Parts: sequence; C-alpha cells; structure tokens
Amino acid sequence: MKERILVIDDDEAITTALRRALAFEGYNVDVALDGEEGLRRARDAAPDLVVLDLLMPGIDGFEVCRRLRSADDTPILMLTARDEVADRVRGLDAGADDYLVKPFAPDELLARIRALLRRREPRQEAAVVRFVDLTVDTGTRQVFRGDRELSLSAKEFDLLSYFARHPRQVLTREQLLDAVWGYQFEGESNVVDVYVGYLRQKLEAGNEARLIHTIRGVGFALRE
Repeated sequence: MKERILVIDDDEAITTALRRALAFEGYNVDVALDGEEGLRRARDAAPDLVVLDLLMPGIDGFEVCRRLRSADDTPILMLTARDEVADRVRGLDAGADDYLVKPFAPDELLARIRALLRRREPRQEAAVVRFVDLTVDTGTRQVFRGDRELSLSAKEFDLLSYFARHPRQVLTREQLLDAVWGYQFEGESNVVDVYVGYLRQKLEAGNEARLIHTIRGVGFALRE
C-alpha cells in the first residue's frame, strides 16, 4: 500500500496543489487546514509522513511539531515562508526532520519526501558499533556515552550512526547530506552544522571529551 501523507497548512491554494502533486505520485493524501485538525487527523489515522506549515493561526506549526514528535518518530517536513536561520533552527528544535522554504519547486518537495520515507524503511541488519566510550545500537536505536544513555531524535541518531560507522574519516557536508538526508542540496545549507551542534550538546552533557571534530574547510570527523 502506498504511503499516507498528512498535509497541515491553512493556505487552501497550497494544500490543493500539494494534494494534486502527491496524489499524482501515488501517495494517499490527507489534508488539515489548521493545527488542531492536523493533530486530530494524525491521532485518528497515523500518517507515514507529515508536511507541516509553521505559520498558522491558533496552534502554530512549532507546537504541532512538538506534539507530533512527542508521540512518535513520524518524519516531519516543515514548510516556512521565510528563509531565516532562526525559523529553521526553531523548527528543527521542535522535532522536524527537514525544512523547505516557500515558494518551492514541486520536484524538490517530492525528492525531500522520498528521502525522508527512505530513511524510515527498516534496516536490513542490526549491529552494535563502538568507538572509544560511545556505543551505538542500530537495532534498538539506543546510544550510550559510557553508562549514560542519550536521548536522540530520529535524525540525530541517523547522523551519529553514520559517524560511528565511519570513525576517523573526514566526512564532507555533502557526504553527510546525501547519506543521512538522502539527497543533494542545491546551494548552501547549515542543516548538518545544526545537527552536529545538537549531537555535541548531548554527547558532552556529562563534560566528556569532544568526539565530533570540525575539520576546517572540509567537514567533520569522529575522532578521539
């Protein structure tokens, strides 16, 4: 059965266009025109992915995102009308997996959706990866720094898992975007830097030594 996508946006012109484009690709599409309705529809019939506008009256997209994320790890693609770092970071902090700035090309939207859905597919093999005092269990999706368990979002886990499977290698932002987010960005994006920052905060919360190092002008590496 094709995946079900829930679109939450108060702009009927956008929801109509999204419904048409997504249905044409074979997705089952459900639409909500405000945050309260979106939360109800998500509760009544769990979607495989949510496309969520941030700026809505009543319950805004940030709060909807937080509530959805507290319930499960359904991928959330947020839409924002302003290409401002503060808005994007706030949305990612609320639990969104990716963002797209309006106006956007339908092909890019579809590529982002395919990438997020691919990341949710079950892994074929489970393994426990260890590096120094870091333990990453890809089967249970648990992470430990020594005896301390870390609470990570789905995307944070995917990024850290990729680092753990490529220890000491210098990984470019482009490599990480392609491997973890599943597509190539056109133009500049700081989403990798934002998520590396999240991981550092959680990995070093107990005053442990830094593991993810910035390689100036190149990218990042998991090193002692």
